[in-house]
Amino acid sequence: MIGNVEIEDTFAEAFKGIYVRFIITADDFKYLKRAAQHISALPSIVIGRTEGGVEKYLKPSETPDGRIGVLVQVWGAYDEKNPEKSIQRFEKELSYRIRQGVLVVPTTRIFNALNSPYRLDMMERVGHCGDGFEEEDVIYGRKVIRIPIMMGEFIIERYLNYDFGVAGVGLWYFCKDVKSAIKVSEKALKAIKTVEGVIAPFNVCSAGSKPETKFPEIGPTTNHLYCPTLKERLGNESKVPPNVNSIPEIVINGMNVDVVMRAIAKGVRAVIGMNGLIKISAANYEGRLGQFKIYLREALSKY
Repeated sequence: MIGNVEIEDTFAEAFKGIYVRFIITADDFKYLKRAAQHISALPSIVIGRTEGGVEKYLKPSETPDGRIGVLVQVWGAYDEKNPEKSIQRFEKELSYRIRQGVLVVPTTRIFNALNSPYRLDMMERVGHCGDGFEEEDVIYGRKVIRIPIMMGEFIIERYLNYDFGVAGVGLWYFCKDVKSAIKVSEKALKAIKTVEGVIAPFNVCSAGSKPETKFPEIGPTTNHLYCPTLKERLGNESKVPPNVNSIPEIVINGMNVDVVMRAIAKGVRAVIGMNGLIKISAANYEGRLGQFKIYLREALSKY
């Protein structure tokens, strides 16, 4: 217990993922925000695609070209048995997000923001959008590709570094009703986003899933044991407490275990004492799926 809130003594199950971290800049905040929304839209890693999120917005003094910017991450699934295939698929999917989500937004540029021994060459899948008219250059102390477009040019750093991090940590907030659930989860999300190196790709998520399903063709389906509307139908099988009617989830991806633990602690401590919050727990599948087990007790004792 912390205050009047029960913290379930359990762990968040997480997975090894591939990610890139880069800065998007623009002349105008309207276009910068549009590019940030595009790059982070449609979290869909469960079907082998990519998911993204915004870390934070940046002042001109914090960007390579002295313009306003946004720091983002894009993540992909990683299969230990097929590492090369995982990286190739990630590179392809990342290029879709960049080409269709950023390059087409006026005045945008992309710069690497990750120190790592691994890198992706942006020439083949992004640079060649210039149809042979693209050029290499060095500006702002960085090796870039200049791609001619109908509103001038799109600039992207030639190499974007990638690395391996912790993906899929799910915090659950058991609340009295939807109104309190939204207030609680939004405050938790705000606290989580103050931690450098993490993103919340779904922001506040209304639908947690489970690996077992009657419909494998559509992937993970609703976690019925935690659906409040099924309490009476499921009877003793339901895992929703009697006074709980809404359970939002916040999914966390982080560059390493330490930043994820910090985010968990922030996401818990920020909401203690809020009206309607009854219990906090985490998504896990008894350790059957993810490589990481991050215990709430450990995170809270450390941070």
